[in-house]
Amino acid sequence: MANHDLAFSNGGQVRWTCKALLSGRTLNHETAIREVRAHRLAAIIHRLIHKYDWPIDTQYTGPENTAEYKLRPGCDRNKLRFPPSALKTAGRG
Repeated sequence: MANHDLAFSNGGQVRWTCKALLSGRTLNHETAIREVRAHRLAAIIHRLIHKYDWPIDTQYTGPENTAEYKLRPGCDRNKLRFPPSALKTAGRG
């Protein structure tokens, strides 16, 4: 893998993030690294919020001010738009 490839999140990480949020999980970087070696969770979350309009809440916790992400309760999941790599997660691919 070329160094410039590290600037992008792979499809599996994006798919895992969408699936985890849809299942009601609260995500943080430690969990993402441990489960799918995703070192760019913040970038994935940023893209879901700003490009796909996902209603994701961020909370900072602990002495290290760790970011935790969760899909806003009560959001209409049928209206969510998905990145191409996560369309199967939505049942649309």
